[in-house]
Amino acid sequence: MRQRAEPFDSPAVPGGRLDPRRRPETRNIDRGEFHRPTASLAGGSLRTLGCPAFLMNLPLSLSTDVPNNRLMREMADSDRQLNRRKAISQFMALYRFLSAQAVVYLLPSTPHLQDQPYVANIGAVLPHLPEETVVVSRFRSVPRIGEADVALEFFRLLNFHVHRPPALCARNEPIYFEGEADLKHVRDNLYIGAHGLRTSRNALRWFADSFDMRIIEYPVTDEYLYHLDCCLLLLDPETIVLCRRHTDPQALRAIEKECHIENVTRENVRSGLTNSVVFGKYLLCDSPIGEIAKTHSYYPSEKAKIAKLEKLCAQYGLEPAIFNLSEFLKSGAALSCLIMRLNHQKSRCDN
Repeated sequence: MRQRAEPFDSPAVPGGRLDPRRRPETRNIDRGEFHRPTASLAGGSLRTLGCPAFLMNLPLSLSTDVPNNRLMREMADSDRQLNRRKAISQFMALYRFLSAQAVVYLLPSTPHLQDQPYVANIGAVLPHLPEETVVVSRFRSVPRIGEADVALEFFRLLNFHVHRPPALCARNEPIYFEGEADLKHVRDNLYIGAHGLRTSRNALRWFADSFDMRIIEYPVTDEYLYHLDCCLLLLDPETIVLCRRHTDPQALRAIEKECHIENVTRENVRSGLTNSVVFGKYLLCDSPIGEIAKTHSYYPSEKAKIAKLEKLCAQYGLEPAIFNLSEFLKSGAALSCLIMRLNHQKSRCDN
C-alpha cells in the first residue's frame, strides 16, 4: 500500500484532532510532515492576488566549493571560481524585471547552503488543490539537505498548508524529491514528474496517492540534464517544448496524448532553452552570448538557442527576454533554477 499524507484531524493520527490552544502546529507523523495554518489571512491569499508571485533568494550563500553535478565536476577549479559581486548584479537584473510586474518574496539567505539561490528545488506549489498547498523537498544532493528546514519555516510563515514526503516509502526505500524543477503542473490535476537522478519514482507515486494527482512519469537519465526543467518547458497548458529524440518513448506517448509538442534539438536543450520561464507576455531565458567571443565553444549553441527561442516567441505571441547569468552557470544552473512559483497566475500586476 502506498503512503498517503494525512491531516492532523484524520483518524490516522493518534489522538484525533489537535487542541487549538497548543502552539506546536507542525508534527512529524509516520507518513510525512504536515502543517496546517491556524487561521486564514483577512486580505485573501496569493492565489487571489491577481498577478504572479515568485520566490527567489539573494545569492549571499552561493558557493561552488562542492561540485554536485556533472557539469561542475567537468569544470576546472579556476573555471568554477565565483565572482560574487557579478553574481549579485546578474541576480538583481532578473529580480528587478520580475518584481516590476509581480510579487517576489526573498527567502532569507543561510550560511553554508551553497545552492540555496536555486529555489526551484526547495518545493512545489500544487495549484489543483482547494487550499494553498506546498510540498517541501527531500534532497538527494547532500550539500542541499539543510535548505529544507529554511523552506519549511518560510512556508509556515506564509500561511501555506505545508507538506513534506516521508523519509521512507512502504518498502523502506528512501524517498527523494527536488521541487518544482522536477514536477511541472500542466492543467487541472495533471502533472509531469521526473525521476531517476534527483527525484525518486516512489516520490511521484506518493504525490499521486496523497494529492489525487495524475502524473506522467518522465525518466531522466542524462547527467547533464538532471532535473525536469532541463528537459522540457511548458509554454501553456496545451503546449510543451522538448526534444523528442531525447525523451523516453513511453513518456513521449503519454505527453502527446495530452499536449501539443514543439520539438527542439538536443543542443537546444543542453544549452538551457527549456530552462526558460513564461512570465506574462515574456519568455525569459539566460544566455552568456553577450560576453563570450564568437570563437568560444558555447557560441554556436547559444546562437542556435536564441534563434529557436525567437521563433517560438513569434509563433506563440511572446517576447523574448534574455538575461546574462554566467556566474550561475558555474553551478551548472540556468534561469529557471532561480525562480519558484508561489501561485500560478498568468497576468501581470500592472494589467
